[in-house]
Amino acid sequence: MKAELITQFKDIATNGDIIEMVVWHVPTPVPPTTHHYKYRLVYIVDKKRVIGFDNERGKGDHKHWGDVEHPYVFNDIDTLIEDFLLEVDKWKSVH
Repeated sequence: MKAELITQFKDIATNGDIIEMVVWHVPTPVPPTTHHYKYRLVYIVDKKRVIGFDNERGKGDHKHWGDVEHPYVFNDIDTLIEDFLLEVDKWKSVH
């Protein structure tokens, strides 16, 4: 079985901010995760990632807030997207 693209979305706001979300269903989990998804969700301001959610090989599920990385507990794709968008809204309200 090959990886299957679940969703791919990119929006560039008039001010240049970018939101991009890519989620794949993969045949085997990306270690150390146990779920079958590979994902990258990012919010970019002034050409710099300020919010990001991803699951790199060796790191597992995690999120980025500015330059700080935090663990993230993955439940499902819908919750992942909701959590990401909530973090983007929080960033916008603070900055």
